[in-house]
Amino acid sequence: MNAIIDQLVPGGQGIATLGDGKKAFLWNALPSEAVEFEITKNKRTYCEGVATKIVKASPHRIEPKDACYLATSPWQILDYSEELKQKQLLVEECFHQQHIHAAVLPTATDGKDFFYRNKMEYSLYWSNEDNLIHLAFHTRGTHRKAPISQSSIERPEIFAEAQKIIAKLNSEHAEARTYQSLLIRCDQQGKVSSALFENGKAHPVMQSLSDTLNGYKYSYSPNGFFQINLPVYELVLEEISQHIHTDKVLDLYAGVGSIGLSVARNRKLTLVEVNGAAFAEMQNNAAHTNAQCILAKSEDVTEYITPDCTVILDPPRAGCDPKLIAKINTVRPESIIYLSCNPITQARDIAMLNEYRIKKLQPFNFFPRTPHIETLAILSKNL
Repeated sequence: MNAIIDQLVPGGQGIATLGDGKKAFLWNALPSEAVEFEITKNKRTYCEGVATKIVKASPHRIEPKDACYLATSPWQILDYSEELKQKQLLVEECFHQQHIHAAVLPTATDGKDFFYRNKMEYSLYWSNEDNLIHLAFHTRGTHRKAPISQSSIERPEIFAEAQKIIAKLNSEHAEARTYQSLLIRCDQQGKVSSALFENGKAHPVMQSLSDTLNGYKYSYSPNGFFQINLPVYELVLEEISQHIHTDKVLDLYAGVGSIGLSVARNRKLTLVEVNGAAFAEMQNNAAHTNAQCILAKSEDVTEYITPDCTVILDPPRAGCDPKLIAKINTVRPESIIYLSCNPITQARDIAMLNEYRIKKLQPFNFFPRTPHIETLAILSKNL
């Protein structure tokens, strides 16, 4: 089938309107391109697929670095300056959909577009051709595994460790079907922690790692939550620190505490996290500070929201609970700092924060060569 791509959508695909009016969401397709494509999912009003031939290429198309790019980083086909521009445009579109016409600043980056991820999870693939295990990723949109020989978005220490582990498994004549996946993480100094997850068995306890952010040390579990791209995360923390003007700070969805403890550890800081493992790490990271650590859902401790505090929000992709949004509107804390990995739900939440206006809205490129966007919104009270 043939299509002409109109634009990119927040999911990362190019969108086209077919002759019958059906929308097509296509991977490996860029705005203005004419493509031939194969359908991978077909519904009544839309279909999904992959461009298999580029009839007319975008001037921004480049050769992908990895053969497995569609599985890991489908925007390897897009030149980096255009990627930054497209992410800015996608954030604008997400907010326009909520009738918010705030200025979106250019996407911030540390300039590094490959070898940035400090965590990677691989599948294992058994080849009947050589009777060996190979590293693999799932083919996008399917449950099929495809073996890989190169991957360039993770730090080199991670891929080297993965190859070492696979070589050891093959020397022991192991079978790929024994394992669910291989998880590897490394710190900024290149120290690696890894674990093979076996089918039907409990996940092993991984060796903890630690990193320094804005001069403060944090420990974390490799299979828990910690930011994937720490140099860009430090850019965000530096920006957030410029907007803390109250003595009281409430950090909700706090994880291991790295935002609040980096920007407000010398203030009256309260950290809230619901995950038990992350909370334990938070307590460890908050030792020797006066920070108060609370194990709870953020929407269940809204009594900590006061008019004289700054509220930091870093929720999961689903966004904030409506009960929390309602409490913020009622109490009207001094300012809101909202970091999000999903500008769609972030825009939805901010549209409901009707007592606030956007002071600053900026995307950060935590995940180069992918469509994922992290956006920081600084909100102040309406006068």
